[in-house]
Amino acid sequence: MFELKVLYRFAAAHRLTMVAQQCENLHGHNWKVEVCVAGKSLDAGGVLLDFGIVKKHVRDIVDRLDHSYLNEHEVFSKIPPSSENISVYIAEEVQKVLPDKDRIWVSRVHVWESDDSCATYIVER
Repeated sequence: MFELKVLYRFAAAHRLTMVAQQCENLHGHNWKVEVCVAGKSLDAGGVLLDFGIVKKHVRDIVDRLDHSYLNEHEVFSKIPPSSENISVYIAEEVQKVLPDKDRIWVSRVHVWESDDSCATYIVER
């Protein structure tokens, strides 16, 4: 099994209700996103997938969130914009645009809201 990981950063604000008093206040983070894609075989060029392709897809998706108030995004209209839910959203959106879906899939997404706090979504396949 092979796995690639790409990193991307964005800044955004959110508000979480019914979590803890501090989190219920409007606040922002400098988020770090780590997206891992996996596969069992390499292509004819000897790679799982070109890093540039993965980076472009992650950048396109994360740019939708950058410098925004996450609670106002349609995707978070029915679910809170927690690190956990953001990781699921990014995983599902990246999976939609990956080429060769039979060979390559999103394996996990880590969403860091600070240097020492991270949520990970592990995709079951």
